[in-house]
This record gives sequence, structure tokens and C-alpha cells, in this order.
Amino acid sequence: MKIGVLALQGDFAEHIVTLKRLGVETAEVRLPRQLDDLDGLILPGGESTTIAKLAIAFGLMEPLRIFAREKAIWGTCAGAILLSKDAKRDQPLLGLMDITVERNAFGRQVDSFEVDLDIPELKAATATQAPYHAVFIRAPLIESVSGSARSLSQLADGRIVAALQGKLLATSFHPELTPDDRFHEYFLSLAR
Repeated sequence: MKIGVLALQGDFAEHIVTLKRLGVETAEVRLPRQLDDLDGLILPGGESTTIAKLAIAFGLMEPLRIFAREKAIWGTCAGAILLSKDAKRDQPLLGLMDITVERNAFGRQVDSFEVDLDIPELKAATATQAPYHAVFIRAPLIESVSGSARSLSQLADGRIVAALQGKLLATSFHPELTPDDRFHEYFLSLAR
């Protein structure tokens, strides 16, 4: 198995470290041809507008849409925004997931937080019953899911922070910033 990480901007290096720790072959993706032999792709956190503008400049937007027809893609934080069909503002999006997101929904950098989440599907897939400790940094909120998308996890107040649609996964938080590899393992199961 070979998983790519979009390496235009953001915390792609942290995802690569986690994937290598799991024994997975990785590739930094900056050009369309680098998608050719991948089983899945991670769109990392960073700044969604900057990542999208660079993806347009490097001719990646349509190749990413084509890739998503058969392969797994996981967007974390800014990557989740890119996957969405609606970010409630004028910015380039891949428009792949039936989710609406609100950028920086939890506030500025100083409002970043960590919380334990109950994620039944993650528990079932990894046979570990512990809650998942999630790190939120200038995080988007998944305001709604529709069509074939569904919520995977919510905060205690019901706000959605993880969603799944087929082989497309979106998380508002940053699993690459924790020692808990369960979300990466879950994504690998989608990519198989």
C-alpha cells in the first residue's frame, strides 16, 4: 500500500511520520503525475485557500477529483474544507463531499483546544474502546451532512467534527498531532 500526502502547504510532514510509523509507503504529492500509483491520499491541515490556490497553479484540482472517484481521500482541518461542497464563502473547493463547513468555527489560534471524543466506528474498526483524544487548531466545523455523507463524531453539544462518505473522510481535528494512530489506521482500511 502507498499513501500520498498533498505537500503544497500545511502539516503534511506530520502525516508522513505517522504513516511511516505504521509501516506504510508514502509519497509527497505536488504534481498530478504523483497521484498515479497511490492507494489513498491525505489532504493535510494548513490554510485551505492557500492550498487550493497552489493546487490550481499546479494543475491538481481536476486530477484530485478524478482520483476520488475510485480512491480514498482524507481531509484533516483545511483538507476537510477542501473536500466540502460548501465552505460558506467564495474559495476554490474540490466539492467532493456532501458536507457544509464553517472555517475557523471555534475561533482563532488562541482558542485551540483538545477534547476526548467517542467515535463508535473507530472503536469497532480498531478494537480499542478508549475515547479518541482530538486536537483542534483554528478548526472548521462540519455544519451539516447530506446525501450519502454521514457524521462519524460530534462534540458533546452535537456539533459534527468528523464525517464519512464512501471512501472520503473529513475530520475537523488533527490526528497527525497525537500519538494515537487509530484514525490513520481507519483511513488505511478505507484505502484497501
